Amino acid sequence: MIVFWILALFLIGTGVFTITAQKPVHSVVGLLGNFIALAIMYLTLNAEFLAVIQIVVYSGAILILFVFVIALLSSGVKPFDVGPDRMPKILWPAILLGIIALGTIVSSLLRTTAAPVTSSTRALYGQTGDANAFGSVTDFGTALFTSNLLPFEITALILMVAVIGVVLIAGDDAPARTKPKARNIPREPIAR
Repeated sequence: MIVFWILALFLIGTGVFTITAQKPVHSVVGLLGNFIALAIMYLTLNAEFLAVIQIVVYSGAILILFVFVIALLSSGVKPFDVGPDRMPKILWPAILLGIIALGTIVSSLLRTTAAPVTSSTRALYGQTGDANAFGSVTDFGTALFTSNLLPFEITALILMVAVIGVVLIAGDDAPARTKPKARNIPREPIAR
């Protein structure tokens, strides 16, 4: 339950940061944090397939689409400033965060005891590969292609329209330049 509340606060925090960030790239980073926290939330619900799809589809594909939109919309503007090197400042907080995460994982593994999977446990929760288990590929596919087919298709259409819109917006406004037509200018003789 503590993990749920920590993830819930992190999801709300990253969502607010995504909306209120001044720069679009910072919004994309906030959205990435939100997607990762949501994938961890799926893992706590034993929905491994949904967690992997969350990372692959949203963090991998949709977020990259957003980065391309930002890059294409800001093309033609003044060159980006390089700015100061911030990498040395992030080294120690990153190491500290890694040690805390590793300590949390090790302590949770030491506290839990591996209980044998009984038939009552399997009947209550199901196994990930079972047909009617929560978060299984079968249940996800059934829900996606039966009761949620129309929203899925509408989302695909909206994403396709967005991609076409970005391509058209980022296109060159100037008409295509053609080679000038050759004029019939008489050539000068080489030797006189």
